[in-house]
Amino acid sequence: MGSDLETRIRHVTAVLGPTNTGKTHLAIERMLGHESGMIGLPLRLLAREVYDKIANRLGADKVALITGEEKIRPERARFYVCTVEAMPRDIDVDFLAIDEIQLCADPERGHVFTDRLLHARGKSETLLLGAQTMRETISDLIPGANFISRPRLSKLSYAGEKKITRLPARTAVVAFSANEVYAIAELIRRQSGGTAVVLGALSPRTRNAQVALYQSGDVNFLVATDAIGMGLNLDVDHVAFSATRKFDGQNHRSLTPGELGQIAGRAGRHMNDGTFGVTGGAEPFSADIVERLETHNFDSVRTLQWRNRNLDFNTLELLRESLRELPNEARLTRARMADDVAALETVTRDREIEDFASSPAAVVRLWDVCQIPDYRKISSQNHAELVSTLYKFLMASEGRIPEDWFAKQVAFADRTDGDIDTLSNRIAHIRTWTFVSNRLDWLKDPGHWQGRTREIEDALSDAMHERLTQRFVDKRTSALMKGMRDKDELSAEIAEDGAIQVENHYVGRLKGFLFSPDSQADNVHGKAARSAAAQVLSREISMRARRVAAAKADAFKLQRNGRVIWRDEEIGKIEASDDPLKPRFVLIADEHISGPDREKVQARLDQWLTEIAADKLKPLVDIQKAEDIAGLARGIAFRLTESSGVLKREAVADEIKSLDQAARAQLRKYGVRFGAFNIFFPLLLKPAPAELLLSYWALRSGPAAGLDPDALPDGPRPGLTSVAADPAVPEAFYRAYGFHVCGPRAVRFDILERLADLIRPLLAFRSKPNEPAMPPKGSTGDGGFTVTPDMMSILGCSPEELSHVLKALGFRLDRRLVKPPALVAAPMAASVDAASVDAGPIATGPVETAAGDAALAKDGIAAPEHSSPAEPDAPSPAAGSEAVSEIAAAAETVKIAKPEAEMVRPTSRIEAGSGVADGSAAASPAAPEVAEQKYEDVWRPRRHRHDEGAARQDRGRRHGRGPNAHRPGDNRQGGYRPAMGPAPGFQSSSALAVNPNTGNPNGPGDGAQAEGAMATAPGAEAPFRRPHRDRRPDHQRRGHKPQQQAPSSGQPGEQGPPGMAPEAAATEAAGRTGQRGRGPSRGAEQNQDRGQGHGRDQRRDGVRPHGRDRDNRGDGKTGERRRDEPRRGPEMISAAPPRKGGADPDSPFAKLMALREAMDKQSKEKSSP
Repeated sequence: MGSDLETRIRHVTAVLGPTNTGKTHLAIERMLGHESGMIGLPLRLLAREVYDKIANRLGADKVALITGEEKIRPERARFYVCTVEAMPRDIDVDFLAIDEIQLCADPERGHVFTDRLLHARGKSETLLLGAQTMRETISDLIPGANFISRPRLSKLSYAGEKKITRLPARTAVVAFSANEVYAIAELIRRQSGGTAVVLGALSPRTRNAQVALYQSGDVNFLVATDAIGMGLNLDVDHVAFSATRKFDGQNHRSLTPGELGQIAGRAGRHMNDGTFGVTGGAEPFSADIVERLETHNFDSVRTLQWRNRNLDFNTLELLRESLRELPNEARLTRARMADDVAALETVTRDREIEDFASSPAAVVRLWDVCQIPDYRKISSQNHAELVSTLYKFLMASEGRIPEDWFAKQVAFADRTDGDIDTLSNRIAHIRTWTFVSNRLDWLKDPGHWQGRTREIEDALSDAMHERLTQRFVDKRTSALMKGMRDKDELSAEIAEDGAIQVENHYVGRLKGFLFSPDSQADNVHGKAARSAAAQVLSREISMRARRVAAAKADAFKLQRNGRVIWRDEEIGKIEASDDPLKPRFVLIADEHISGPDREKVQARLDQWLTEIAADKLKPLVDIQKAEDIAGLARGIAFRLTESSGVLKREAVADEIKSLDQAARAQLRKYGVRFGAFNIFFPLLLKPAPAELLLSYWALRSGPAAGLDPDALPDGPRPGLTSVAADPAVPEAFYRAYGFHVCGPRAVRFDILERLADLIRPLLAFRSKPNEPAMPPKGSTGDGGFTVTPDMMSILGCSPEELSHVLKALGFRLDRRLVKPPALVAAPMAASVDAASVDAGPIATGPVETAAGDAALAKDGIAAPEHSSPAEPDAPSPAAGSEAVSEIAAAAETVKIAKPEAEMVRPTSRIEAGSGVADGSAAASPAAPEVAEQKYEDVWRPRRHRHDEGAARQDRGRRHGRGPNAHRPGDNRQGGYRPAMGPAPGFQSSSALAVNPNTGNPNGPGDGAQAEGAMATAPGAEAPFRRPHRDRRPDHQRRGHKPQQQAPSSGQPGEQGPPGMAPEAAATEAAGRTGQRGRGPSRGAEQNQDRGQGHGRDQRRDGVRPHGRDRDNRGDGKTGERRRDEPRRGPEMISAAPPRKGGADPDSPFAKLMALREAMDKQSKEKSSP
């Protein structure tokens, strides 16, 4: 290359014109017409594009590629494609061309282009390609140069301002920072399907891939920096500026008209006209700018950037001085400090660097290292440190960069994970090491590292392209748009599962009769996708409508939330109507279904709803249509229909009481059951009817109850008889499903009635005196009951849960002492055999307990209560009280002869020794013992309010308030309790001696003393006795006439407990208090020692003669005394004299004695040899 003026002006031709004039194409054709040639291009990307074009045309062995980061130099290369900075100076060629010569004015790179403008020449021809703005400057610097003007092939016009979302297809949006590029690309992807991205920081491979994405039509938009203005050949129809200011490395400034024209000129390639404009974020162009851009009339470039090319490498100071030299020609100005000069100034401050750079060769080596481009753009200091490190390696003894250090630096970038920014940073680093590896004398094996760094850069570039595509391109929509542009009609298919594909891309799904576009393609050409799928949708929907119209009833399914399912797809929903059994069906479909098809589907589903109601809700449907129900029964039927087939008994209590048997029969004919708690249809409790009723209820009443029909709670599982009730779920929800809420549990209606059926006979049981019988399991025989396993079994719950259920139903809980299962034989007459009398050991335990109580009484301490007070009744709804009262009333209807008497626990222990057998010895006293007390829970119907007042009056009388305050024998609940201290003449039962003949401690003929009774000497004052709590049901308390008790055989007025013979009853009665009405005695707690009364009637068990109660009444009415009978004071009841003639053979005690004799005899026979 010549350097003098003659060489400068020799064979120079300047081809000037705006963009899209074919200048680069002309230069390539002229170069290939010579034996050798070289072309300098502004971008590595453009250099690669030209290289590929020539290599495909002539062969790869004929062309070389030389850039700062890549060098492909075949041995017989004739043509060289280079970047302007990498153009070799030592190669002479016939043809030389420099593209984009107007970059001589660029502040950063201008000095390189100016140097090539002044000094780079071909032997035969030199072409300078650029804008018309360089004409005057070239004329001044190169006198005699030839100029060729190239007109633009297409027209460029201004399109004004447009929003990014309204930009036309094939648009390039220009931004001036990476963040702005990414933000605009993201917006375009959401609105239009995708965009390609071009940034200066991208590797050439990534930029080529992004440009190919746009050029292929996969995307219709390109977002780029001003890099597209430098020779990129793109099919762009419109260029939109998102801003008109940029940062040039030092300042933010406005783009010049020439720069705007260079970028806007990318629009309209070849013969296609183009437009330019601004987006909503940029200020519109002025009329002057618009005119200049449309006419390509720009101000001429007045000065070019220049830097001295004749550098002095003798010393560092001389090098710095030569770099600061000023130009001596017009139109040239010294360039500002570039990256290489800044790096030199920084590293030479290091004394070690100065020591190394002590020779011209060392200074040259330092300048070469400073030529490394700052791809990383971290900071100038950081770049200078890299230059210093590499220079020290090169100036070390080996004169090479250490392989291990270089490998470590390369390995940092050998990763393809991470986001776009991370990959971009790695690409910048690997480009630095790619540049270093292309310096042949810097590494021991530069060929290996060239291949390695190129491989890593390609991998990172591909990963970068993939990340950009994933983030900014919707491939499905892009393919759809490409197909619509290339074809008149798109192919669409629908799969069996309803998935619709257009041009082999999924665009949505047909669910039932509703087309749902893909959720990942929201607002992305939705209309285009619908249009492409419309033809296949109309055919498929019409076919589905015909199938629905012909489907059987079991083809449809109604969900709890009211959704109708056909073939696992939702086709409609039901809504509440005026008729609770006939909801409305609403078809879910869009505009693709035709009117006749819609009517077919609607008619079939209306018919189906009628069919399922007639099948699953037949009792309700039948009773709704019944014509043989009239009057009050018709009203009950209507209310059942309106309330999903169930009514609370209390809600219609008056109406039910008013129904006669004929009306009830009318309702029972249609399956109505009149339960104690609910009026319901048992057939509707099955799972299928219950689910359907729940769905209908949720549609009508769910929102009012605070429930969302689409989010209903789970109902009880089929087969469960009771479940834990969720407090957050309204009671109506459970009732709609066939369950009655009882406190913390919900019990199925029929199971609740079964529970009532179990309780009713337990409450009603009374043992007849002449037909003694054991009470049913769970019955107390006094109007109460205990929990049985059967009750828990049918409810499937624990005792505690059942307790809550009973309280919620209106029962109250009493807790009483558990009586041991032991029978005590009373003393027999003297004529009874001694072996029969020896029954003491059988009753040892109970006797000891009673003796202990007697001992406590003797010491002045009240004996422990054997019946704890009732627990506080839990609050219960009125329904429970009403239902329980009905259960009790039902129990009352049972014919009861006489209340069952309980076997009592003796309160004293009778010691029987050998003296008892022969009648010569007295009984010895026993030590008092207190047995462990156990209690049981007894449930009783809760007292009604009108009974509570009478009970309070009764309690007042027993506490000394009101008439008849201290009547003896009154054991009603709440009676008074006098002090239990020993009365005058009291003797402990343990200290009494038993007459061997009569068993009476007071001598013969005084009557038998019952076990556990207190003995009182003749003439002694009768002690106070413990009052009794009345355990009878409420209906036996006041206002009810007790049955007259027939006197037992023997002597008039005597009657023993049911199940005993008169003789046994005579001995048993002494240990019991007077019984009143039907209520049994309290048992052991009432067995106080009693003496013979003074002038009192000598009854054995406290029961008044001839069926009178303890108030000495003969008419059976409580609370009244015969007027002709004088008022009597406190009465002490003692045992009657023993009967003559021995024990009754039918007595259970006689049988017990016989059994004991048999056992003793059997044991003696076994023991004898």
